[in-house]
Amino acid sequence: MLVSGGRVIDPTQELDRRIDVRLDGARVIELGEHLKPLDDEMVVDASGAYVAPGFIDMHVHLREPGFPEKETIATGSAAAGAGGFTAVACMPNTQPAIDRSDVVAQIRDLAAQAGLARVYPIAAITRGRAGRELLDYAALAAAHAVGFSDDGQSVDDPRVLFDAAQRARDVAPRFISHCEDERLKTSAAPDAAEEIIVARDLIVAEASGKKWHIAHVSTAGSLALIRWARSRGIDVTCEVTPHHLYFTSELASEWGAKAAVNPPLRRSSDIAALREGVLDGTIDAFATDHAPHTAQEKASDPAAPGFTGLEIAIGAYALALPELSVTRFVELLSTNPARILGVDGGSLRLGSPADVTIFADRPWTVDVAHFYSKGRCTPFEGKRLPRRATATIVGGRLVMRDGKVRT
Repeated sequence: MLVSGGRVIDPTQELDRRIDVRLDGARVIELGEHLKPLDDEMVVDASGAYVAPGFIDMHVHLREPGFPEKETIATGSAAAGAGGFTAVACMPNTQPAIDRSDVVAQIRDLAAQAGLARVYPIAAITRGRAGRELLDYAALAAAHAVGFSDDGQSVDDPRVLFDAAQRARDVAPRFISHCEDERLKTSAAPDAAEEIIVARDLIVAEASGKKWHIAHVSTAGSLALIRWARSRGIDVTCEVTPHHLYFTSELASEWGAKAAVNPPLRRSSDIAALREGVLDGTIDAFATDHAPHTAQEKASDPAAPGFTGLEIAIGAYALALPELSVTRFVELLSTNPARILGVDGGSLRLGSPADVTIFADRPWTVDVAHFYSKGRCTPFEGKRLPRRATATIVGGRLVMRDGKVRT
């Protein structure tokens, strides 16, 4: 395959130039100007678009096993391809939880059958995500789990978390924290529900020496704590979602219970702090926290928390941060997620995986009726977004072109 005529953006090579990219099977084999197509070569015209190493969403919920009415690995992978993502990392709040090597293998097998996006399982920190029993982290990593998290809730007992971090200290994948104290979520200081757990987990990271990642940061105070941790030499990374960069808690007055999400939407001052955190480098990655639910679950009161995110993310991030450079945009969606997860990708260097995202500054309006995901609830519904993926290439195979996924 030859990707021709596009503006190639690759932060790993400090590359921002109009050149062509040749793929052979599963690898990048040539970069250059005005490359001539070979006789048997598919040509993908990227004129007027950006060509980037494949985008990786490091925080999604694919709901399988256990909740196929919400999403399956096949429908989630199709949504990823439609949104320009060549790979996703799926969280373990499934049934059963991803707490055994055979469940990791099951997810990988289902992803291979779907053949649309690379799917990297994130294993639990505790058995059944119940916050009590530790796991064999080395075995889970050997089975290709790329992180450990009890996402959907925090590990309540700090002693359990510290013991888990010590046991996993020399295992490569990071611990990933969902930072919410359930006892404080409805208090007079809801920000404290997040910030107390952020502070606690960063202290555990320092004491144990375990590499850490803070999921879906949503408050200015959490960012301040992450900066403090880095000043002490703690190895911590963090992510932000599109909805926390754009919507305030006032959405609830318009949407009612359907606006429920964990962590909740915050004040405009928090949004300003998060945007600044993206621009100054504090925030390492964009991640959607793609959380599909049935229409009935989102219409109930209380509503199931979470939004569908894979198919709107590229445009939503561009809407929230129009001043963000395209190089930084690619770094947050590709280069850094690959580095944080320790997976192959995030670069178009020769020999790199033939995973490519082509995107363009072409306005479009979000219509959930055309989603590949089973989840149709996003606060970006009906919004005019300034940017979108135009093609997704995974392992040298054209998975999506002009919004149509090739299942």
